[in-house]
Amino acid sequence: MSALVARTGRHQQRYEGGHRLVSGCIPFKYTNLVENSDGTHEKVVEVLMINSTSGPGLVFPKGGWENDETVEEAAIREAVEEAGVRGDIMDFLGHYFFKSKTLQDELSPEGLCKAAMFPLLVKEELQFWPEQNTRQRSWLTIPEALGLCRHQWMKEALEAFSRWYADQMLSNPKKENHGSGIPQSFDGHLRETSRRS
Repeated sequence: MSALVARTGRHQQRYEGGHRLVSGCIPFKYTNLVENSDGTHEKVVEVLMINSTSGPGLVFPKGGWENDETVEEAAIREAVEEAGVRGDIMDFLGHYFFKSKTLQDELSPEGLCKAAMFPLLVKEELQFWPEQNTRQRSWLTIPEALGLCRHQWMKEALEAFSRWYADQMLSNPKKENHGSGIPQSFDGHLRETSRRS
């Protein structure tokens, strides 16, 4: 067994316009929920969240984007370090801005951060990972995750993930042509929101 170690320190941290650059992901998987009368399985999408080390609520894996990696590599690294999962980056969800009291430094004195977020299709859950002593994993449906999400900007990223997933199912219905795990009322709300954007 090779030991995985989390990166520490900020000597390679990237900044842009007074913002600390952050990369993160929304890890997801497909789960069989029930068998239908026609023998097909209704599938649901679950997202992986981890506990926050700075207070109540759950978060998605994210952390500083460093000079020696691409933004996608940073997201994959954070998924391994914080949540103990490996997988494939599927797309780019967008940039999200937030303020952090714990990330204030001389290059970002107000703690301003700009996070790039990605969907990550989980291929492997590790038994051992760098932050396993301080992090617990929780697989949740999208509505459950929205209710437990600690930060508003992460809720917005999760809503973008929901729209992205719905678009994937519409554009490629033969691929995983099963339920999305998004209640129809919620999915309808997301479609209406995306039409307004």
